Amino acid sequence: MSEKEHEADAKPRETQVEFLASLAVTLVMVLFIMTFVGQTFAIPSSSMENTLLVGDHLFVNRLGFAPRTSWIGPLLPYREVQHGDIIVFLSPAEENKHLVKRVIGIPGDRIHLRQGVVYRNGEKLNEPQVIHDGTYDVYRDDFPSSPISDGATPAWQESIQQYIQGEDIVVPRNSYFAMGDNRDVSFDSRYWGFVPRQNIIGRPIGIYWSFITDSGEYLRTSPSDRLKSFANAVIHFFDQTRWRRTFKAVH
Repeated sequence: MSEKEHEADAKPRETQVEFLASLAVTLVMVLFIMTFVGQTFAIPSSSMENTLLVGDHLFVNRLGFAPRTSWIGPLLPYREVQHGDIIVFLSPAEENKHLVKRVIGIPGDRIHLRQGVVYRNGEKLNEPQVIHDGTYDVYRDDFPSSPISDGATPAWQESIQQYIQGEDIVVPRNSYFAMGDNRDVSFDSRYWGFVPRQNIIGRPIGIYWSFITDSGEYLRTSPSDRLKSFANAVIHFFDQTRWRRTFKAVH
């Protein structure tokens, strides 16, 4: 037997118990990360085009906006929600529904729209990422000066007046005004009100996979529809994956 073969035989081999233990540790770490640090989210609608497309799968940082703690605060980049942040949150209008929008107003901001252009605290916003479809809707585009739209939720129709000062709507404490980048098709704060601070789940940091998906795909939730969707993804993984968007940062 050669010296190399002797050394190879002398190396301790991992037992089945050790392998299972290391696998368990890995699974626990993944579970911890997905539960407390990150979360995945798939874009179901066109309201954030062209920043985010239907079929983009995001990794969401759940700790970025979490309350700062004394023992771990210095180790993690906690910060307050800022203008322009894209956030994933629980809808104030529909229970257990996740939404993704861009923060336009933070507490104390005065917001209004004229001809589809957003003004914050009297200043016109430069929003190169925003797209319009060329149509005009008086409530949507001249918010909040026009009469309330029937498309707004009943709760928002009842409460909106208390937040209007002059031509602006004023964002209250612990709340945010959020809108989609595809401005004319986005069902957002104009229609259901403010995003409560406690509803915010986190901030998308990147697209880990993007797959060409029909805009109605996420509305089909029966077991057979889910099975068809999974089969389609497997069959067309290579030719319908948007490779240029994979691992793209979100901002």
